[in-house]
Amino acid sequence: MKYLRVFIILTALLCASGSLAAEQLLTIVHTNDMHSHFQGFSPEIDYQPFNVHADKTLGGWARVATVIKNTRKERLNPVLVVDAGDYTMGSLFHMLIREEAFELRLLKSMGYDVITMGNHEFDLRPAGLAAILKTAKAKGGMSKIVLANAIFDRKQPVLAELQDTFSDTGVTPYTILQLGGRKIGIFGLLGKDAEDVSPFAKPLTFRDPAETAREMVDILRHREKADIVICLSHGGLRDDPKKSEDILLAKNVPGIDVIISGHTHTKLDKTIRVNDTIIVQAWCYGQQVGILDLIVNEGKVRVKNYTPVAIDSAIAGDRQIQSMIDSFKKTIDSRLLAAMNLSYDKVIAETKWDMTKTARESPLGNLLADAIRWTVNQADSDPNDPSTRVLVAVESNGVIRDNLVAGKTGKITVGDLFRTIPLGIGPDNTMGYPLISFYLYGYEIKRALEIPTSVRPLKNNDDYYLQISGLRFTYNPHRMLFDRVTAMEIGSEEEGYAPLDYSASNKKLYRVAANIYNATFLKSVGKFTYSLLEIVPKDKNGAPIQKLSAAIIDGNKSRPGVQEIKQWQGVMQYVRSFPDTNGNGIPDVPEKYRDKLGRIVEAPSFNPCNLVSGATTPTLVVTGIGIVMLLFVVFFVIMKARKHSKKG
Repeated sequence: MKYLRVFIILTALLCASGSLAAEQLLTIVHTNDMHSHFQGFSPEIDYQPFNVHADKTLGGWARVATVIKNTRKERLNPVLVVDAGDYTMGSLFHMLIREEAFELRLLKSMGYDVITMGNHEFDLRPAGLAAILKTAKAKGGMSKIVLANAIFDRKQPVLAELQDTFSDTGVTPYTILQLGGRKIGIFGLLGKDAEDVSPFAKPLTFRDPAETAREMVDILRHREKADIVICLSHGGLRDDPKKSEDILLAKNVPGIDVIISGHTHTKLDKTIRVNDTIIVQAWCYGQQVGILDLIVNEGKVRVKNYTPVAIDSAIAGDRQIQSMIDSFKKTIDSRLLAAMNLSYDKVIAETKWDMTKTARESPLGNLLADAIRWTVNQADSDPNDPSTRVLVAVESNGVIRDNLVAGKTGKITVGDLFRTIPLGIGPDNTMGYPLISFYLYGYEIKRALEIPTSVRPLKNNDDYYLQISGLRFTYNPHRMLFDRVTAMEIGSEEEGYAPLDYSASNKKLYRVAANIYNATFLKSVGKFTYSLLEIVPKDKNGAPIQKLSAAIIDGNKSRPGVQEIKQWQGVMQYVRSFPDTNGNGIPDVPEKYRDKLGRIVEAPSFNPCNLVSGATTPTLVVTGIGIVMLLFVVFFVIMKARKHSKKG
């Protein structure tokens, strides 16, 4: 009996040790949507990368590098470092991305193993992306890039060039890594929404993510015999799981062990589990790094621990990475900003309060919209001809990318101000959205204002919220869709406001300014609203503008061609024009931008008169249909009553 007991114990120990031997650990360090935010923010002037607990800034790629380095030191098991895309577009550093590829060079130096592409990697068109990849390869290489669902039509030269560049620089649909004796298969996807907001990727198109993922899983599991399958997906997570692309991907495609999600800037405190798939995402702008510790055993993957690491001043930055960033900053100064008498760290203004972007009228939105109107009037209006004056300017929340924060000193640097409106490229192939102007009728301006009042709630997307200058208006959120604006006034806080007649009988043309991205959206909004919000940009004579590039503001008419005025340049000049109220030689943000100015007023009411007064086409059509249906019901009831009375 004694020997039997010993035998049982030894057998149990051997089985347990065999199980432990089969069980392995894998750590994944992940980021997404870093958007060229190399420096801690906001404001950057407060950022002290080497001094612990010295500031309240978040992010900073030198701090991220420290987390990566420390994780590799602390873990005895294999560590994989990945990014789910959109590492470009968001700061002055991306302005030289085609020539310098700062982002890809840094990611490699920081120790990233595999990355994928997000929608913003395509902002410079296929030719621009090809240039970025070639530059990165020539200047020391890049981390492995995977992207599985790009479709290349080689009949189009620009796509043939991009496909050849992918091949030359090692961009592939998937990759296989050997870590700790395990084969790890990793593939990349661009999501549907990401494709929808990638207008400059054309003519490149993308396969359905789920269809592509099924193919990748099959290849990785059966041909490559991968033990673990990881998807780097720039698809995203939403509050509504039914609209979360990466949750749907996990539900519809079995065989993916881990989805590293990006695109939606989602901050997660814990993992999401869908069937056998683990999903994570790590906020945005390098403000958070996710550390996912996994247990791998007999083909099964489960979470041992998940740590979302806040990237703040508790972490000392890596000196080598910060040294690279500082050298890149000098390049930006000499090759981009010196011509404007600016530098990255130059203090351009000061403020006593924060200015943040909200899904309502915001002081920051008002400032940026005012800057557009001011810039175009400075460059392209005749004081002796009132018809040339820009009366209205619009900006969308989707283009406003960051806040202005007072920080310790209240000083705003060039780098901080640029981050508020960093995106775009112009027809001249230079960085930044150019400003354009065109003319609209009053009723078309009203249609534009129906975008924040109707389209934004319909789409449940705050990017559609418009900030305005030169106007103020009132709307009732309970009215019919596309007919919620009830009153409009034109003018300014300084000059006063006057009612704007938005009836179809008013044939006066009003000059409007915007960046080319928002103007393109205004022109196209009629297509997905069944022409109810059709807006036709016109020249001063009322002729439709066929190509909006013809309406770009020329910054120097004495030179041949069009010298595009970029929105970011206009904002810099507008802020520099602010008065120096305290006499210290630095412009001060005016008091008017401390709070909202009442340019957008919500007036909810269910009063029947308020629901139909001043009605335009959408309300009239629906009301007409309702009346016809009501008459039909009344007629039907009367006929039935008569028939019943005859029987009686």
